[in-house]
Amino acid sequence: MSRIVQKFGGTSVGDVERIKKVAERVKLTVDKGNQVVVVVSARAGVTNELTARAKSICDDPSDREMDMLLSVGEQETIALMAIALHHMGVEAVSFTGAMAGIYTDANHTKARIQTIDASAVETQLAAGKTVIVAGFQGINEDGHITTFGRGGSDLSAVALAAALKADNCEIYTDVDGVYTADPRFVSAAQKIPEISYDEMLELASSGSKVMQSRSVEFAEKHGVVFEVRSSFNFNRGTVVKAEVPHMEKVVVRGVAVDKDQAKIIVSNILDKPGSAAKVFTAMAEAGIVVDMIVQNVGRNGIANLTFTVPQGDTRKAQKSLEHVLDEVGGGHVAVHENIAKLSVVGVGMKTHSGVAAALFKGLADADINIDMITTSEIKISVVVDQDRVDEAARITHTAFGLDA
Repeated sequence: MSRIVQKFGGTSVGDVERIKKVAERVKLTVDKGNQVVVVVSARAGVTNELTARAKSICDDPSDREMDMLLSVGEQETIALMAIALHHMGVEAVSFTGAMAGIYTDANHTKARIQTIDASAVETQLAAGKTVIVAGFQGINEDGHITTFGRGGSDLSAVALAAALKADNCEIYTDVDGVYTADPRFVSAAQKIPEISYDEMLELASSGSKVMQSRSVEFAEKHGVVFEVRSSFNFNRGTVVKAEVPHMEKVVVRGVAVDKDQAKIIVSNILDKPGSAAKVFTAMAEAGIVVDMIVQNVGRNGIANLTFTVPQGDTRKAQKSLEHVLDEVGGGHVAVHENIAKLSVVGVGMKTHSGVAAALFKGLADADINIDMITTSEIKISVVVDQDRVDEAARITHTAFGLDA
């Protein structure tokens, strides 16, 4: 007997017929004698619909109430999934994140898991039941519902797999696995059979929609090997695991695009120690994740600070910066949203030179201007105009020999 955690995303459970199909797939796994925990997302589009309803009432709804509202989507799915399994003769029980023992901090809409008490899930598994858990959500120490942000069901699945010491963790989505680029925009993209945690983390944090970056980080920390597969076929997917030596033979593993980026320029601030600290302390206190950062060379005691944040956080960022402008010299804040981030990722970059040169030359030959650049040991990211980023991705994919 194996213990298996299976996670199904919003597209996989998009309507009643798809929920029935997923239930049939779960039943196949149960019928082989396995203990199964199923983590599900809200049906595709439900979270967006609920968010739109809230914002039709108020432009800036309470984070606490948004958690209460958005958690409803997953709770609908767990009940429907359990009902479908009951109809097929499978004993199943639905759990909210709180009932599954997922305890978080108090940061609403972007909560982080603190501990998991999986004893209630263990009890149900021991009784021969399949447990259906609402992804994306937990409970804080005050008993309030919290959510993990977009893609949070991935995190729920990986965290439960770690807590339950599962033999397998399977992430089912609407694609066959992890590709060298988004096949919707790069037709030559190829499926990757296996990928390291670090590469997957960089791709996820750079805009790849296959996995939430925090879930990959959690998997690496707790040694959870997982496979990304399609819920619409039985093909093998992409295994995400610790790096092994042969992985470095591939210089660039994939290309990622993130169009959910905005550039914030804080201009005419004092060029002295502490100015940047004040700006980014304000961002941290507002719970805003800052990505790329560039500060120009100060002239006449004045400097400009440029950084990127998710587009949905621009309003919050501007509001937070209003309180620190006087402290940094009374600067000005400007927001530019027509940008996108293009990243190339690969553990082989640690031991191979020329990656940056090839990337910049390919973009230059296509007359695509680079606005910002950041690098890490296994990633190079650039900011370009949003209306040219798909073209840039195709050029880059070809330049690094990923088409074949």
